[in-house]
Amino acid sequence: MDLPQVALLPDGRRLHLQHGPIDLVIEAFGEREEVGAAYRQARDRFRTVLGELVEELPQLRKPVGVEGRPLIPTGPTAQRMVAAVSPHRDVFVTPMAAVAGSVADEVMDALVAGRDLNKAYINNSGDIAVHLTPGETLRLGIVGELFRPTIDGTAELTFEEPVRGVATSGWRGRSLSFGVADAVTVLAKNAAAADVAATLIANAVNVDHPAIERAPARDMDDQSDLGDLLVTVGVGDLDHATVDAALAAGYATAKRMEGAGLIAGAVLVLKKEMRATGALPGMAQITLPVTA
Repeated sequence: MDLPQVALLPDGRRLHLQHGPIDLVIEAFGEREEVGAAYRQARDRFRTVLGELVEELPQLRKPVGVEGRPLIPTGPTAQRMVAAVSPHRDVFVTPMAAVAGSVADEVMDALVAGRDLNKAYINNSGDIAVHLTPGETLRLGIVGELFRPTIDGTAELTFEEPVRGVATSGWRGRSLSFGVADAVTVLAKNAAAADVAATLIANAVNVDHPAIERAPARDMDDQSDLGDLLVTVGVGDLDHATVDAALAAGYATAKRMEGAGLIAGAVLVLKKEMRATGALPGMAQITLPVTA
């Protein structure tokens, strides 16, 4: 296994941690000495995260809720993964659906432990853990298309809102998807919860149509935890009724999660059309150039 890579980015403010598939960008705000100490804590914790996950990988690739057998991981990041997916055990989901967010949360806990920081964020390739103190806010960008990662809107998080995690998923994201969403962005209590919810809502933005191409997950990635399940590999032109039906299915899933207290809100985008759950914090600050 390659060694973890640790470096300050050229701006001198952000810390870059990379190890295998894990790629974190961290920015903390506060006194220089406190930020430096926080970065060292994050670095030290990060160095062992991937190795710990690899040791438990066979278990973490199993779906939760199968035959009533609970998954009992030993590592703290793996435990976060299982805790995040367990409320969704009524659908097919493995703890891997929460891996990126769980890593961000785990390193965030190390970053802030005993430190006096104003705010901080850890971005794990789009899955983001957030730390805020009273009076602080953090503005985040929202993308409408994962394959065109430009900022189409923003959401402002505040200390008063119970949102400390943001994640985005879609059929062209780094993880395979059952659905056809161009992007689903979720706000939740932590990054792990947002990660799995974004994955499942993106899966639910789905419909049958001749323009949608699917293939077994194993054909796309022989290490995928999805095995022979069909995942989306191409989405052609879709008529308005088809787009509306797909978004309605995803929206219904998002609203169920919101009603259960699993997420704070979500933005769903497909073919320039958008749906958003009404309780999304910072909704007044979100502006997407798509049809509402």
